[in-house]
Amino acid sequence: MTRPAPIPDVPAHTVAFIGLGTMGSGMAARLVAAGHDVRGHDIDPGRLQSFAATGGKPCDSVAEACAGAQIIMTILPRDEHVKAVCLGPGGIAESAAKGALLLEMSTILPDTSIALHDALSDAGLRVLDAPVGRTPKDAAQGTLLVMAGGTREDFDAAQPVILPISDKAVHLGPKGSGIRMKIVNNYMAMVGMVMTAETLAMARRAGIDSMAATDVLQSTTAGRGQINVNFPAKVLSGDTTPDFPLSMGEKDISLGLALAQQLGVPLSLGAPARDLFALAGPMHMGDLDCTAMLLLIEELAKTAPADPEEESP
Repeated sequence: MTRPAPIPDVPAHTVAFIGLGTMGSGMAARLVAAGHDVRGHDIDPGRLQSFAATGGKPCDSVAEACAGAQIIMTILPRDEHVKAVCLGPGGIAESAAKGALLLEMSTILPDTSIALHDALSDAGLRVLDAPVGRTPKDAAQGTLLVMAGGTREDFDAAQPVILPISDKAVHLGPKGSGIRMKIVNNYMAMVGMVMTAETLAMARRAGIDSMAATDVLQSTTAGRGQINVNFPAKVLSGDTTPDFPLSMGEKDISLGLALAQQLGVPLSLGAPARDLFALAGPMHMGDLDCTAMLLLIEELAKTAPADPEEESP
């Protein structure tokens, strides 16, 4: 069983915490336990009551929470909620002291995040986009992953509130880098969810016990995750000599698709993946390591039509 992370010894700050929901409630409680003066706001009275039980100070408005706060943290469901809290009447732009540091931790569109960063900077605030990864349990235990975009100076200044809620925090670069990384991670997570479900469904339909199949998959490169095993050792290190060549990938996926068809299991990800592996020969990449799929996709990206309205990172 995972134990909560120790409460770090950090300098006490006055912190406004906006959004005491599934993730925010655990994060705010960790900040209270670390000795911060935490003023929390949420539109749900029940959440305010639960927050008060942790020793936090419930506030009836964003403005009340921000009064005197050196650091402000927001974690809210959608873009429109973040915009209203940050820029709406009585919001952070109007209420926060000049020079206060905002950690905007919601999962929103990068364009929204960058626009808010610019507007709040114009209002005299310092801003990090700092979304979090992992689960509500990690929020309560202080073992979140923080992905931050903004200046290194502001990232360093945020450590007194980052340390109590996380066991890993990464400064990824300038504004927008944190939220872009979160969206990249979530893409991998959700597509991986489908892949895992398809894999287990095929195993079950083939008459294999699910837990036995899981035991096998947890011991293979596939189950342990390509990002953990093959990609760092091969293509990301500049090595595309074939441990397993791209040319063989099409065969293996075709075998899987044939079995799935026989079993009556729809594999929505298999056919597009097979099509990509099939391009390796015509693109003269068939003899490269299978992790060179990264290079193949990057080559395709070079020829993809660009959105003329899209702003480059």
